[in-house]
Amino acid sequence: MKVWTGGKHLWTRTVSSTLFGQGVDSLIFYPLAFWDAPGFAHSLVLTIMVTNWAMKVGWEVLLTPLTYAAVGFLKRAEGVDVFDRSTNFSPFGRRA
Repeated sequence: MKVWTGGKHLWTRTVSSTLFGQGVDSLIFYPLAFWDAPGFAHSLVLTIMVTNWAMKVGWEVLLTPLTYAAVGFLKRAEGVDVFDRSTNFSPFGRRA
């Protein structure tokens, strides 16, 4: 995404990775941990799962300005801004 956006719109990368990553994590963890557990109705597990996912995404959105500050500081301090234009990140197919 960094290459696609020319290094702009960091928020799209951070928020979308949190949306997807925490979504997958929540879909796996909460049912495994609480489904059919004593005191946890299925509707409660679903509510907990969605609520926690939304809170994690909300925190990511709220902390985006801090992320911009930290990334900007590190780029200035290190003098590096890497663009992996020729790297194939696909888990499918042949690797070079």
